[in-house]
Amino acid sequence: MQSVPPPPPAPAPSRRNLLTGLGLAAAAPLVLGATPRTAHRDHVSRPPVPGSRTVLLRRAALVLTMDPALGRGPLGAVDDADVLMRDGAVAAVGPALATPPGAWVVDASGKLVMPGFVDTHNHLWQAVIRGGCTDRDLFGWFRGCTDPQRGLLTPTAVHSFVRLAALDAVQSGVTTLVDWVDIFSYDLIESYVRALADTGMRFTYAMFPPTPDAALATKVKRELVDPVPLGSFQIATHAARAVEAHNRAHWETAQDLGVMLNSHVLERPEQRADDPLGVLTDIGALGPRLLINHAVHLTDAEIAAVAEHDVRVAHCPLSNMRLASGIMRLSDLGRSGVKVGLGLDGGTNDSSDFHALMKAAVGLQRARTTQAGVFPQVHDVLRMATLGGAEVLGLADRVGSLTPGKRADVVVIDPAALNFAPRFDWVGQIVFNGRPENVDAVFVDGRPLKLGGRLVDIDTDRVVREAEAAATRLRTAG
Repeated sequence: MQSVPPPPPAPAPSRRNLLTGLGLAAAAPLVLGATPRTAHRDHVSRPPVPGSRTVLLRRAALVLTMDPALGRGPLGAVDDADVLMRDGAVAAVGPALATPPGAWVVDASGKLVMPGFVDTHNHLWQAVIRGGCTDRDLFGWFRGCTDPQRGLLTPTAVHSFVRLAALDAVQSGVTTLVDWVDIFSYDLIESYVRALADTGMRFTYAMFPPTPDAALATKVKRELVDPVPLGSFQIATHAARAVEAHNRAHWETAQDLGVMLNSHVLERPEQRADDPLGVLTDIGALGPRLLINHAVHLTDAEIAAVAEHDVRVAHCPLSNMRLASGIMRLSDLGRSGVKVGLGLDGGTNDSSDFHALMKAAVGLQRARTTQAGVFPQVHDVLRMATLGGAEVLGLADRVGSLTPGKRADVVVIDPAALNFAPRFDWVGQIVFNGRPENVDAVFVDGRPLKLGGRLVDIDTDRVVREAEAAATRLRTAG
């Protein structure tokens, strides 16, 4: 749902027009958002005429580039600056940039600009069970919520739930997302990937083959994911001694396809009996092409091994709290130099609020150690949410910072809101005050997915209605 109703005379921008090319004639660049500050914050004037894909974000009050070479401090902060996007890439960051011929100019006065959030672990289809099994731990959640619903899924239902949750992530500022998916039939997988592709976001489909089926994994990658320009692929697994042969086959498939292996590891203390890190070590998977999720109950020796082999980690603090799984030793991992990103983790995150995720990542370590100065600090968690997440996924050469030449995955935040104002320390306020409704605009590969606080060319009421109808059908069928 939109946070503020649109003013009646303003037409909703059309993604068809916007995605076919952005811009106007050189003599008359369009300025969006140039309405008085008292106007509705989701007001968007007429959409640009199709043309060049050149976008200039003009006069942002603060730009966080996440590149220390482009600004001050670890976040590369630049005051009163413009951000130029051309042909889907960041072209320049700096004050008073020249307006290129045919550019589409977006007025970012008084706003904050930064790279989009990178969600390193999700299960979007679990939107069907949001708010469910609230008194259960991880295993109770499996028995009461995920397992009964997964077996009832249809292609139409999958599309509805994935679309709902993915758009929720986009409106929260997520531009890159990894979805760990244990859905098995080809028609369901096809519907899942299509729903992801339709959102316009950058995504990785991490496929869990229930049996060592390299042929199916290869087919999904080559026929469904590879044709999507913003799509990528991983092999997912559940590392455990009881299925070590499957884990080995999954790792071999990942190597054959040249992709990462993605495994849940030690989310609950009971999973110590599975010896997941030992299994991953024995099959030869420890290294930078291994992503482990949760990793709540790592020992000192396991943290050292993860650091030594440059294993990547996804931290899901809100989900871990919800399922009583424990608190990751994030400060110890950070001190060891482990690359850690943040993950929403599907249904047990209950929403896609990335600001809440960052706040929890900071707060849990302070609660665990009773030290306010413990890692991560605000600048650490902002980096984890952007460039750090990109490093985890091996995408830091493409996304995660506003370094010229990287893809233009950009978020514009409006601090002129009751929950955010007045200005004291905007960097801290992004983490501790921000909410999805403060995300004014989202660009992925230079294309707008959200403008003026509204998703572009999306009927959110219809998206919700279709998800509600699909959920009702599943409950009736069950």
